[in-house]
Amino acid sequence: MTALMYALGVVLFAVGLAVSIGLHEVGHMLPAKKFGVKVTQYFVGFGTTLWSTRRGETEYGVKAIPLGGYVKLVGMLPPGEGEQGNRIRKSNTGMFTQLISDARTAEYELVRPGDEDRLFYKLAWWKKVVVMAGGPMVNLVLAFLLFGGVFMLHGIPVATTTVNEVSDCVVAATPENVGEQQRRCTSADPVAPARAAGLQAGDRLVSFNGTEVTSWEQLSTLIRSNRNGQATIVVERDGEEVTARTNTTVSPRPASAENPERIVEVGFLGVEPTTVLERQGPGFVVVTMADYTWETAKAVGQLPVKLWHVGRAALGLEERAADSPMSVVGASRVAGEISSDDRIALGDRFVTLLTLLGGVNLFVGMLNFLPLLPLDGGHIAGALYEALRRGLAKIFRRPDPGYFDVAKLLPVAYVMAGLFLVMTVVLVFADIVAPVRFG
Repeated sequence: MTALMYALGVVLFAVGLAVSIGLHEVGHMLPAKKFGVKVTQYFVGFGTTLWSTRRGETEYGVKAIPLGGYVKLVGMLPPGEGEQGNRIRKSNTGMFTQLISDARTAEYELVRPGDEDRLFYKLAWWKKVVVMAGGPMVNLVLAFLLFGGVFMLHGIPVATTTVNEVSDCVVAATPENVGEQQRRCTSADPVAPARAAGLQAGDRLVSFNGTEVTSWEQLSTLIRSNRNGQATIVVERDGEEVTARTNTTVSPRPASAENPERIVEVGFLGVEPTTVLERQGPGFVVVTMADYTWETAKAVGQLPVKLWHVGRAALGLEERAADSPMSVVGASRVAGEISSDDRIALGDRFVTLLTLLGGVNLFVGMLNFLPLLPLDGGHIAGALYEALRRGLAKIFRRPDPGYFDVAKLLPVAYVMAGLFLVMTVVLVFADIVAPVRFG
């Protein structure tokens, strides 16, 4: 049963990923067709074609390697100097120059009589931006819908003021054991203040040192700031209020949920809250997604550094960090582990898969906005540069410089494609030999 659920999780994640890829390419294709661009191919995947069909001038299909997709927009590259009809003069020297010339030639092999005004490079700059931003924007919208659906329909765990568990002893937190299950108490460990005060699971905290308790976050702040001071705690137990007295103790604890690796010395009582699922409103979704988007943007910026540490972890030189980037292999493994974890309710497993897929869409969307070819952001940057220089030429009454020649950036695209290939190989290898561990 566990193996079956593991496989089911992997399959569901793979299907969700394929749908996300397909919709990303739809985000490019629909506005391109709306603006009159000739679109000859729409494929999900790379490599050998598994299935395809033609509708009008466009071939739709699925390929064997589900690591992406593409839409063929005719005329991405403007003609080079020396163009004669649809043929490019090949008097170039140098490897990259020849590659650019070959790319132009291949581009114009798809141009037929009557297609001259249906070429992508001839679009107005803002239409180019719309077409190229359409793909990653679809990913961001999907992420918003997936997370928003979970937040608003399923809800998120919210800590209450009711005690779920009372610690037996005080175990200092360290950067190494943050997030891990607390070890068993020993005779050398001091008794937790909450245990000494007689607090019990099910107690609802009413006040702390005379301050009414209204939320778990507020109570946590009161306990931490109390250091090793006296604590008078009023709880509601079986419908009656009970007063307990103790002293909180200073103990090393994570600075915050957002910064768990930073350990600080704060007051400690030794109670864990009961959590309940609470559905959230649109405002929470907007604020949370803004935070997620900013954190994802920072993660994209830190990708080279994180990839370096992933490589070291793959070679056994350091532990793999929990927030390491993962390949499709790693994400699929996580999906399988989530689906086969019997400790989690079946509905919660499905919801967790949705948030995993939402996180992938958010990362892919933000990554594609990087202003580098062959990413969509590279084409967006080219269109914006074209608008800028043509606008300046118009202001200063200079000759129109014409369309920006994206082909001149193809060497950058080839280098970046090589780097992305290396990144993929490193991540896949690391996900096999040193996978990210959760729980």
